[in-house]
Amino acid sequence: MDIIFLGGLEIDTLIGIYDWERQQRQTVILDIEMAFDIQKAAETDDIHYALDYKTVSDRIIGFVKASEFFLVERLISEIAELIRNEFNVPWVKITLNKKGAIGSGIDVGITIERGDKSA
Repeated sequence: MDIIFLGGLEIDTLIGIYDWERQQRQTVILDIEMAFDIQKAAETDDIHYALDYKTVSDRIIGFVKASEFFLVERLISEIAELIRNEFNVPWVKITLNKKGAIGSGIDVGITIERGDKSA
């Protein structure tokens, strides 16, 4: 299976459990790997057979900007399901970084994998 990735996707969103977090947007940084068979796209040079990473990126940005989840666990899980369901991706790996959540310049976050990479 081939891997298409989006790296360093920075999106401002409302996320967190504390009162100040419910009033101030924060930046989350996403690194996403998606399993996708690119063979037909490579053979035909036709975007219709490719995973259009611009469309995927735009959809994720819109979703995250509009979200108001309390926990990053919920946000990252919802993003994974969105990608798998809307873009027919059998496997996805996402790292969500909520930089500075526990101190200036400190990285904190979650990495998840969903689905079957060999599908």
